[in-house]
Amino acid sequence: MKLSSQKVVVCGGGGFIGGHLVGQLLKDGIDVIRSVDVKPLTGWYQVHRGVENVTADLKDINACHAAVEGADVVFNLAADMGGMGFIENNKALCMLSVLINTHLLMASKDAKISRFFFSSSACVYNGDLQQNPDVVALKESDAYPALAEDGYGWEKLFSERMCRHFEEDYGLQCRYPRYHNVYGPEGTWTGGREKAPAAICRKVLEAKISGKHEIEIWGDGEQTRSFMYIDDCIKGSRMIMESEIHEPINLGSSELVSINQLVDIAEEIAGVKLKRNYNLKAPRGVNGRNSDNTLIKEKLGWEPSITLRDGLKKTYDWIETQIGVPATH
Repeated sequence: MKLSSQKVVVCGGGGFIGGHLVGQLLKDGIDVIRSVDVKPLTGWYQVHRGVENVTADLKDINACHAAVEGADVVFNLAADMGGMGFIENNKALCMLSVLINTHLLMASKDAKISRFFFSSSACVYNGDLQQNPDVVALKESDAYPALAEDGYGWEKLFSERMCRHFEEDYGLQCRYPRYHNVYGPEGTWTGGREKAPAAICRKVLEAKISGKHEIEIWGDGEQTRSFMYIDDCIKGSRMIMESEIHEPINLGSSELVSINQLVDIAEEIAGVKLKRNYNLKAPRGVNGRNSDNTLIKEKLGWEPSITLRDGLKKTYDWIETQIGVPATH
């Protein structure tokens, strides 16, 4: 299936990934008929012309029916989420996102949508496999036996199963990649929902601007992650949507780094060296998580490849333009 012949709705289009997705689809000449988000338009990360931009709460099934009306394809990127500080302290709120996916699936079935995309997460993976910073890269089967990230991860895992059963029982074609730590410009960089790359860039910039050359790091800095630049995320999402992959699949970089190494890169970009203060009481997540890309390379002949150094430089430069600008998100 090629998106070029489809009418597309992007749910969560006012968010970070959703805004980039709508923009790229429009550049590619795809008929994006509607972008939907719970935030008022003034709070959207990007607002694109030529699209019906709708503010609606997709936890409400009636809003979901209206959202998918007239469409062929649905991308569901809508969720209450953020970085580790947010998801550790808002477990119930994160789990309520299950209403969005459930109601969108029901509405899509009724509207005879041809293909449904659900953005899952690496937070579905069994926590017992992520206790060592020198983690073995997680393959898709490692989500079971289930021991997902409390709250957010369980919602994603449950919603994956909903997609699977809607395909089995009703024939609704579903695609559900597991995103690994997406970052880049036009994203959250302050306020409590930001993820590690944006938070580190902001902290380094603030230390440089203030002349107080110190930085607070959550945890001991030895925890490891892989981070996927937004352009790779958008490219991979479209490839998976257009593919015949009927199973969960990793969409993430396999470039593993520690948080300390992430700070090293940001310092090098900024041209500063900072004193590191480690907050061992702050949320830190699992000790290690990386993406095994064997399946995506086998299925698509491709994997995310933009280096952390290149992606972080673009992110740093964008955040630098935002420092001192009143936040609207």
